[in-house]
Amino acid sequence: MTKGKTDLANALLEQHVKHELASLKGAKLRRFLETEVDELFDYAGAITLNRLTSAEQVMGVIQRIVINMELDAGIPELAAEMATEVLNAPVQRTSRLRDIITREQATGFLEEALELRQQRERVISEIMAHPVYQELVSNVVYQGVVNYLYEDNLITKSVPGVGSMMKFGKRMANRAVPGLDETFERRFKAWLSDSLPGLISRSEQFLNKALSDEELRDSVMAVWVSLEDRTIEELHEGLGDIQLQEFVVLGYEFWLQFRQTAYFEGCARAVVEHLFTLYGDKPVIELLAAVGVDRDVVMAEVDAYALPVIDVLREEGYLEALIRRRLAPFYKSAAAKKLLQQES
Repeated sequence: MTKGKTDLANALLEQHVKHELASLKGAKLRRFLETEVDELFDYAGAITLNRLTSAEQVMGVIQRIVINMELDAGIPELAAEMATEVLNAPVQRTSRLRDIITREQATGFLEEALELRQQRERVISEIMAHPVYQELVSNVVYQGVVNYLYEDNLITKSVPGVGSMMKFGKRMANRAVPGLDETFERRFKAWLSDSLPGLISRSEQFLNKALSDEELRDSVMAVWVSLEDRTIEELHEGLGDIQLQEFVVLGYEFWLQFRQTAYFEGCARAVVEHLFTLYGDKPVIELLAAVGVDRDVVMAEVDAYALPVIDVLREEGYLEALIRRRLAPFYKSAAAKKLLQQES
């Protein structure tokens, strides 16, 4: 390309760059984006979800970004700092529980939970069957019987000296037969162990009857009434910054492990595949409408976020550099050279 043609190509490039920069500013930029949003929504009314992407492609994104992506070690530290800031924010002192969850909402959650009667009975049954609980019952009954025999029964309370005589007799018997206490305790607990299944069964029946919907409703709402006027700061009183940060780290470590499980992948796949079953053969606009996204929603975000960001990028010189990178190769190309030679 001769010098004259090169100068002309450079001049055209400069004018083209100025034209593009002028169009990416103020009202012109907004009109351009508004037109493109309208165009995209028109296409969304005709193009199906399956044509744009597939369930496997979406699962690929989840696999790469959510499951496999290495996360920087600074993330839990940053999350812990943010959690501490939230914990110590002034809003914790001014916000009450009722400002976050109304009594009507709490009642709604409770009523739904009360519908899970079968799950409640299963939890009670599993707790009753747990060895730790059975050991607890055994020890409570044993201590209660011993205390009753030596201290709390009607005879020792109403007849002076009887309790002391029983304790004296116990000490004397232990001296005469060393280990008598241990033998009695062992045999009594063995008897309790044999009797526990029936005791547990009756306890379970009692709890299922005692924890009626009405009783639970009254108890939970009584607790709610006592808490709803307390501030959030009062509710998390005793949870210090260090403890909170440790919880955040534990939660982060759990997430790193949980995201690698087959369970998480299976749940994600179930959601994605069902989404494509529902909307795969339908225009994309139906999916957007289902989640509440329309032209007005998009344009509101364009005004609030996109336009200010583009202004900053233009002020920093990025937009001009981008336009030049896009246009300069054309004005230096053989095609442009040929066109300019035809004009000479």
